[in-house]
Amino acid sequence: MDFRIKWLVSVLLIFGGILFCTAQERSKPLVKHVVLIGSDGFGAYAFKKAKAPNLRKMMENGAYTLEARSVLPSSSAVNWASMIMGSGPELHGYTEWGSKTPELPSKVIGDGNIYPTIFSLIHQQLPNTKKGASYSWGGIGYLFEKNMVDIDFNGKTDEETMQKAIEFILTEKPSLTFIHFDQPDGAGHNIGHDTPEYYKEVEKIDALVGKILSALEENNLMENTVILFSSDHGGVGKGHGGKTLLEVEIPWIIYGKNINSKGKLESSVVTYDTAVTIAHLLGLKIPDFWRGKPILEAIKYEEK
Repeated sequence: MDFRIKWLVSVLLIFGGILFCTAQERSKPLVKHVVLIGSDGFGAYAFKKAKAPNLRKMMENGAYTLEARSVLPSSSAVNWASMIMGSGPELHGYTEWGSKTPELPSKVIGDGNIYPTIFSLIHQQLPNTKKGASYSWGGIGYLFEKNMVDIDFNGKTDEETMQKAIEFILTEKPSLTFIHFDQPDGAGHNIGHDTPEYYKEVEKIDALVGKILSALEENNLMENTVILFSSDHGGVGKGHGGKTLLEVEIPWIIYGKNINSKGKLESSVVTYDTAVTIAHLLGLKIPDFWRGKPILEAIKYEEK
């Protein structure tokens, strides 16, 4: 009897290992283009008061949660790193608001001499495609492999950042474009979160998202594109980095090709799930040292 049990356990372990390895292999891509839009300091609570017709269009015709969570501390560099590195600070090592290099030694160092981001996966597995970042906060420039992107643009304003990103998308048809907007974080720090000025900046971000959507629709790119909108943190008063839900809960909205039009998601989402979901959509092999998971509830699969 003991022998049979040991044999059965061995078979199950081997079978489970095969399934795990298979899950890590490259799969069929579900989309050709992904646009990741990040808005700094955009707390999920903002939807209670701000007018955001373009983001709400994505929510209604795609999938979303307003209960996604940042990693701790709920501040900028640590969370932008987590968003594109598929792991939290305990592995990538960026632990502070303005981290330029890891304060904690990264568990893995990739070809770009930092913890591997979604850009490095695309660089290795989709070498013939374009990818890049257009960002308003200069701190983003320390968080990805500059030698692996086709655009590395630090705009002076969110409008300039958006325009450069649209030019890149329309000209190069990239597999991934990361667009970072600096607002409403500036208003949150200088004037305060949950103020009229803060919500005015939220509405400006929504308008920029609308321009991106229009550009893609007018050029027939939405037929094979997914847009994912999220943030690094929310805020209370004029600060961030705390452990309240107002600071930690962020929006996570996904819309486009092969995305379920189901509205609110039941899945628990952490910001490092973003990179893994993008990798899954692009059919990339996901490294076993990443800690995120693809949000499969949001994805629509073709029936065989």
